[in-house]
Amino acid sequence: MLPTWVRLVDPDGHDVPPGATGEAWTRGPALLVGYWRDRDLTEQVLTADGWYRTGDLARVDDDGYVHVVGRVSTMIIRGGSNVSPAEVEAVLRDHPDVREAAVVGLPDARYGEEVAAAVVLAPPAVLDAAALREHCAGVLAGYKVPSRVVEVEQLPRNPHTGKVQRTDVVALLLAPAGVEVEP
Repeated sequence: MLPTWVRLVDPDGHDVPPGATGEAWTRGPALLVGYWRDRDLTEQVLTADGWYRTGDLARVDDDGYVHVVGRVSTMIIRGGSNVSPAEVEAVLRDHPDVREAAVVGLPDARYGEEVAAAVVLAPPAVLDAAALREHCAGVLAGYKVPSRVVEVEQLPRNPHTGKVQRTDVVALLLAPAGVEVEP
């Protein structure tokens, strides 16, 4: 069996402390040496000392298990602070009125991005956006609390994988009220 190393790093490439979330980087003899005829992509994902930037956000628990918690590409940057959509979604799903949630960043002139949530409610619940924001505020830092919460009948999903299509969620949330957006 060939050894493989994993480390979790912050956006500057410094190791994060135990329990903290960081981007997973991996290195080992079975790792790719580069992308076929794509030097630019290779330079984006491989560091000079051979670490592969996976794009996955992860944390290591006290027992040494690695938990993938999201993707770097979905990270919301609010006023210079990182917001993990998966973290906010988990808090929203803990509310008894919420069956599903998708959190995305929307353009914000002052802070770069605002945290916005599309939620599918558990019947017979009626949307109370203020109550959902208050629920989030009880668990999350203030900059992570969604400034916008919108009810949707269903989350747009990839028909083959079932994954939520975040770009379609953004389009839904940016659409003028009453305008149908095809998922």
